[in-house]
Amino acid sequence: MASKFSRSLSPTGAFIGLVFFASSLTPSLMPRSDLVQGALSGACSAIGYMVGVALNWLWKYLELPTPSKWALPVRLASLIAGFSFSSAFLWNAVEWQNSIRVIWHMDKVDGVEPLKLAGVSIAAFVVLLGLGRLFQFAARRISHRIVRFVPRRVSNLLGLTMAALLFWTAGQGLLLKWVLNATDASFQKVDALVDHDIPAPTDGSKTGSAASLVSWEGLGRQGRYFVTSGPNASSIGAFWKQNAREPIRTYVGLNSADTVEARAALALRELQRQKAFDRSILVIIVPTGTGWVDPAAMDTLEFLHRGDVASVAVQYSYLASWLSLMVEPDNGQAAAKALFTEVYNYWKTLPRGQRPHLYLHGLSLGALNSQLSTDIYDVVADPFQGALWSGPPFRSERWRTITDERQSGSPAWLPRFRDGSVVRFANQTTPPEQTDAAWGPMRIIYLQYASDPIVFVETSSFYREPSWMHGTRGPDVSPSFRWIPAITMLQLAFDMAIATTSPIGFGHVYAPEDYIDSWVALTDPVNVDHSDLERLKMRFANPGNP
Repeated sequence: MASKFSRSLSPTGAFIGLVFFASSLTPSLMPRSDLVQGALSGACSAIGYMVGVALNWLWKYLELPTPSKWALPVRLASLIAGFSFSSAFLWNAVEWQNSIRVIWHMDKVDGVEPLKLAGVSIAAFVVLLGLGRLFQFAARRISHRIVRFVPRRVSNLLGLTMAALLFWTAGQGLLLKWVLNATDASFQKVDALVDHDIPAPTDGSKTGSAASLVSWEGLGRQGRYFVTSGPNASSIGAFWKQNAREPIRTYVGLNSADTVEARAALALRELQRQKAFDRSILVIIVPTGTGWVDPAAMDTLEFLHRGDVASVAVQYSYLASWLSLMVEPDNGQAAAKALFTEVYNYWKTLPRGQRPHLYLHGLSLGALNSQLSTDIYDVVADPFQGALWSGPPFRSERWRTITDERQSGSPAWLPRFRDGSVVRFANQTTPPEQTDAAWGPMRIIYLQYASDPIVFVETSSFYREPSWMHGTRGPDVSPSFRWIPAITMLQLAFDMAIATTSPIGFGHVYAPEDYIDSWVALTDPVNVDHSDLERLKMRFANPGNP
């Protein structure tokens, strides 16, 4: 059977598949394990094989000559060349992966496990090849049924088109919908579980307490963690050696009300109950898809302002961010807009000198939806103070426009936008750039790492080199990373799937120290000097120390 299978393979497809396999071993943004590399290489091999089969079909379709007496030598030569090419790239694979790991301060790997890599690659290749042959069979069957009514080449085209529609409908409308519905149900059950290691707060001022307008069960798993975690007045005061306030954290879970409008209204009432508008800082947070709020962001802000901070978030999904973006892309935007509208409309009725400074924050999908929560024309007469958006996904239109309109000479991974009075960018080596221009009435900071594939994946990398690869590379990007047509896009897609597995301070995992620099530039904390900031960074870099 194996011999029959190998004879059925296209020599052209096998050669190009091996070239794609070899190219997939080159580095991209994220270091890859043997398992991930095997899956990527198998997918690349299958796509390369498909390209080869298509080229072979085109050659025959154009009725170009095919010397049959050279068929066997050509097949053997192409396979030998393909395996030689793959072997040479496999020899360099460890060095390429270590080129990322060294920059990221990770332990080097000594070698790859070729059998494990090959096994996973072959399994992925066979599965995808099987799907491809199933598609081919469907296209031929459909074409065979309609060739009686239309010319042969028209029937072939219609067969391909209808098979494509059939597979798309089956994958998108039936199979994917079933999987995602099952996933949503499982995430909902996990979210509803009450972790008995986290007791409900007894302090009546806390969200989820007996006095709260939001029930402990209705907060959901991520909400319960958010309102009970983070620094308290005692730990903040001990760090500054002076009295501090207890931070206010307000959260409304997805099950707390039936509609986004009702949840937003409930959040406002809970903020009012907690006297959040008496604080110096108020942050409207849009969480990630599961409802998670990055503690690195809020913990650091609460320390910087000695606890005089209130924050509020409303859950809009149970799903991981990428699933939420795929299945329910409008839910996050609707929730973010409803919460901003409720809080902002009340905030602007307060006396200017007595209300808190209002900021927006979001990470990843939260950053995308937070950017969509407000329109400049709605706030220009009475603007909020600013926003810190970290790891903005590549689909963020506002971020994309600003990046595309950056100053000439500034890299796409750290743009300079106009005079810097409204928008600034930061990463782990460069705080928000201090320009000659002073901040305007509204400040916007994008915190992004050059190695974050959630930010920098581009579908256009299939056919052209991304702009962020031009010129000087980001400090956390391998100098060995090279653009390869088609392959780079597939690499970035896999990078995006494992983006949160990186060490803190790289990929899509943002470090508290980097949030500190951005919050300082955004909020101007009082009585905080350089030595205080260094001490605070050390505290978060070494959480075991007081």
